[in-house]
Amino acid sequence: MTGRAAALALARRGVAVVAADRSASADVAGLAAAGVEVRAGSEEESLLDGVELVIKGPGVPTESPLPTAARARGVPLWSEAELGYRLLSGSPLIGITGTKGKTTTVRLVGAMFDAARRPVALAGNEHRPLSEVADEVDAATTVVCELSSFALEDVHELSCDIAALLNIEPDHLDRYPSLDEYRAAKLRIFERAHTSIVPRGSGLDGIEFAGDDPLPAEPAIPGAHNRENAAAATAIARAAGIDDAAIAEALMTFAGVPHRLELVRELDGVRYVNDSKATNTAAARRAVASYEEPLRLILGGSLKGEDFNAFARELPPNVASVYLIGATSDELADALDAAGRDYSRDEDLATALAHARADAQPGDVVLLSPATASFDQFDNFEHRGDTFRRLVLELR
Repeated sequence: MTGRAAALALARRGVAVVAADRSASADVAGLAAAGVEVRAGSEEESLLDGVELVIKGPGVPTESPLPTAARARGVPLWSEAELGYRLLSGSPLIGITGTKGKTTTVRLVGAMFDAARRPVALAGNEHRPLSEVADEVDAATTVVCELSSFALEDVHELSCDIAALLNIEPDHLDRYPSLDEYRAAKLRIFERAHTSIVPRGSGLDGIEFAGDDPLPAEPAIPGAHNRENAAAATAIARAAGIDDAAIAEALMTFAGVPHRLELVRELDGVRYVNDSKATNTAAARRAVASYEEPLRLILGGSLKGEDFNAFARELPPNVASVYLIGATSDELADALDAAGRDYSRDEDLATALAHARADAQPGDVVLLSPATASFDQFDNFEHRGDTFRRLVLELR
């Protein structure tokens, strides 16, 4: 999606563009019609012949063949976010990064701008690509951009009027050699920032926030982690000149984001909650900590390089049962065995949900918070969450 947006943005400006994708089945509809030369299923270095600039999508590892060859040839390498920034026509830019909470915080800041009747556009990561949004906004519109570590790897001039870091916890260790390198990518958001928003106690310079900050109103979305997101959004909005009345209105009315502690339904006194976006143990910990009720917890998916032992040891007593699915079942089972916690192996989501429903009592919460990625059985975490939602809504 980001590569397509970048290609079309450049083509609209009369730039000769070659779109390369290692997947031979890449969706290239519309690119050729826009005058883009499409090379699907190819990573040959000859693609760089005559090329003056490479735009790297966030899904492309920095050590993959074409970026490596581009660096060796001295061809400039930009992220799509860097391109989008350079295409902006003077719009104020708010950048938000962090391991977890980015999407919720971006949308909450957007809701605060809406409540203040100030024009705003959301971009980046799980929103529309910045290079696409840049073509549709003017200098009166503030752009709030969700920036992943991948998007920040290849920035050079990107400068945020307000840059915010929510948190840094182990993640994407299948892509980064160490937590230090992952952290370094995240911190690039501050390199040219005018105002920095940082977690209290992080040791970074900037306006600090914390989950126990006094707020103009309590957020409608549940969980201590979402109160941290609300505190960060409040600090960002205040730095942007939003008044507390508008901030309070947004906090009280913002209902949250799909796949993040999303209440799907209550049936026979049991609540079913979709937290498919919990793709690492840090996010799953936050989800579990959001409830005092007995939890029927569905865990598992594809590997991201995490160690599950501490997570298993620290599961609270209100986790009444655990259901394992997906490729990480063996690793999770080993960690739960070492922690002396019971579990069942259910292999797939439908079986786990049926098992959890049979075990659940009125007042319980059935929680999908997998603590892993989704690529073993699903296209992405949205596909996993949509499947859970459908299965829950089909329960009778």
